[in-house]
Amino acid sequence: METTKLNWFALFFTFAALLPTMMANIADFDEVWQKRAEEAREAALKAYVPDPSEVTDTLNKEVHRTLRSITYMSNATALIEHLTSNSTTRRHLLGKRRYTGPCLATNPIDRCWRCQRDWHLNRKRLADCALGFGYKTTGGKAGKLYWVTDNSDDSSNPKPGTLRHAVIQKEPLWIVFKQSMNIRLVQELIMQGDKTIDGRGAYVTIANGAGITIQFVKNVIIHNIKIKNIVVGSGGYVRDGVDHLGIRTRSDGDGISIFGSSNVWIDHVSMSRCMDGLVDAIEGSTAITISNSHFTDHNEVMLFGAHDSSSNDKNMQVTVAFNHFGKKLVQRMPRCRWGLFHVVNNDYTHWQMYAIGGSSNPTIISQGNRFIAPPNPRAKEVTKRETTKEVWQNWTWRSEGDLMMNGAFFVESGDQNGAYKALSRFESKARTKAQPGTAAALITRFAGPLACIPRRPC
Repeated sequence: METTKLNWFALFFTFAALLPTMMANIADFDEVWQKRAEEAREAALKAYVPDPSEVTDTLNKEVHRTLRSITYMSNATALIEHLTSNSTTRRHLLGKRRYTGPCLATNPIDRCWRCQRDWHLNRKRLADCALGFGYKTTGGKAGKLYWVTDNSDDSSNPKPGTLRHAVIQKEPLWIVFKQSMNIRLVQELIMQGDKTIDGRGAYVTIANGAGITIQFVKNVIIHNIKIKNIVVGSGGYVRDGVDHLGIRTRSDGDGISIFGSSNVWIDHVSMSRCMDGLVDAIEGSTAITISNSHFTDHNEVMLFGAHDSSSNDKNMQVTVAFNHFGKKLVQRMPRCRWGLFHVVNNDYTHWQMYAIGGSSNPTIISQGNRFIAPPNPRAKEVTKRETTKEVWQNWTWRSEGDLMMNGAFFVESGDQNGAYKALSRFESKARTKAQPGTAAALITRFAGPLACIPRRPC
């Protein structure tokens, strides 16, 4: 009997030890992955911002500065007046006629680089433009350009010139594409750190296969690509480094999976129809910005924090800014656990259940967003908590300057001054208000991949 008990205890603790690696889709948590995990934990601690107001104030100030600058452009006046009005016109109606005027950068990230004719000669300028909690992300700025010329994919023995061969290199790389291409990943694309995937100058789509995995690394930029129709990967041998070939379990079917990683910036990406989430950030990931992106045709859009028991996500800090949440979306824009989430100047034109949700006491500061509720009278509420009111009433969920349309409403909780206390940890710091939700449609006007042509502004 005693032997049986010992065997059960051994089995339990073996399972408990294996659980994190099973969740990570790593079948063999060998010395290489152990080292990556330890380095990733140290990088995440360094990436954490003790005074979030330094990040949020900078972003909000830069938005104000950008909108002041474009109001001086007389040829932009009509567009500004139309998009900042309180019209109930849906976003997709505004987009029927493509803007054909001079380059108009309506938010500070785009203003940093987009209207320069020589962007193709100085691609790495983009690395100086990040805002939000991922503001330190420089991707492959310190490395050379790597030209992807081949859209094929071999997960165990990648060919030079393919995207997988580029992302597994140890050194920093700025990855660009020689021509437009559709890439079907046979297994999840496991990235090394210090990489930029830059789709400008081509139409790059990752579709009908596995998605992108950013696991136990730091400093990754994903920019100007489309990701759609992502399915579950079968698992097996996958090369995750030039000197390491490992066995993976089935991948989840996420478009972009961020696992135990820090300093990640996703910008001007279009995502739709993935088997699991469009973007998931879990297991101690932090210092993340998701900006200027367009999301459509999906159920569970974003998940930040995988489990209510994953208290290592307490240091998670994520900025969701300048994005358009478009047609046929259902929920989780995002769904949050544990950490601090600044959701600012996004345009929510569609949801079927709710827009922003969470559990495990996340701090959610919603500023200057536009929320257009669906016709369903039971789905007007922007927010959803996965627990009882007795539990969530003390969580800090605040709405500041949001524009509520078609009956939308945001149920706040926590201290009325909770937003100030959450963002400004030092009493002497002044806090800058976000641009109000009336400007959200303008700020997000060019969300999604841009049609960038060399020698022309994007």
